[in-house]
Amino acid sequence: MKRIFVFLAVSMAVSAFAAHAQNLTAGSASVSSLAPPPRTFFPHNWVRGYTDFSVAPSHNEPDLGRCTFPQPASAGGTASTCTAYARYLYSGYIEFQPLGRTLARHFFLFFEPKFSFGRNIPQLTYTASMMPIAYDRSIGIGFQLPKNFELRATQHQVDWLGRYSRSLGAADLHTNGSYGLYATFGVRWSFGGYGHPGAPAY
Repeated sequence: MKRIFVFLAVSMAVSAFAAHAQNLTAGSASVSSLAPPPRTFFPHNWVRGYTDFSVAPSHNEPDLGRCTFPQPASAGGTASTCTAYARYLYSGYIEFQPLGRTLARHFFLFFEPKFSFGRNIPQLTYTASMMPIAYDRSIGIGFQLPKNFELRATQHQVDWLGRYSRSLGAADLHTNGSYGLYATFGVRWSFGGYGHPGAPAY
């Protein structure tokens, strides 16, 4: 794990140095004298993101991987308490980039939560219930590189809500959520105009 962190830090430093050197050689003539420099703290669009609310129609409920399917007869059929098939999903994505100058302006934090609600058992019970099921989240730190590339370190976790925080009987798989607990280091490339309208330019 330490080697991965060292590799990530070195990669970020080398990329930042290369981008800075490229800017210096290009000169400052290309910068308009009319455009004010970005603020050091909390520049324009330093917080950005989106929210999303989705509804799954009957027979299309997301399976959160908590309950067996088909459920065993001992689970109680329609009376089973293991009903972790969502009807509603509320999610979002938000980035924080509070610094507008120096090398630190290329760092950003991100947070991606997703809440699942519902009470359904495929082929047995379909309801419009808003019973909370799970809180799925990813958090991490990123670093912007030239050519719309980003380095990202992400940690993901799922918390079961309400009655799902305890055992739910014979149909309960006792899993730790969709994808479970993990950490990743990755590279993201954005193309076709998709990106950060408020992100600092190189």
